[in-house]
Amino acid sequence: MGKNQYVVPTDDGWGVRGENNEKLTKKFDKKSDAVEYAKDIAKNQKSELTIQKKDGEIQNKNSYGNDPNPPKDNKP
Repeated sequence: MGKNQYVVPTDDGWGVRGENNEKLTKKFDKKSDAVEYAKDIAKNQKSELTIQKKDGEIQNKNSYGNDPNPPKDNKP
């Protein structure tokens, strides 16, 4: 499993950063572009993607690898 990826707000847009990395992998003007880029990395590395809001609060998480807490199937 690779590094978890984060979409984070920056002073002038959005950035993609690998877990525990201080430097951004790449910067974007639009959040949607950052999310698509980070999603591709997370899929390739079979890791988790965390998307933050402008205030830094977590907006969404997606797992593209071995999810430690997969959803339970509620069908009978």
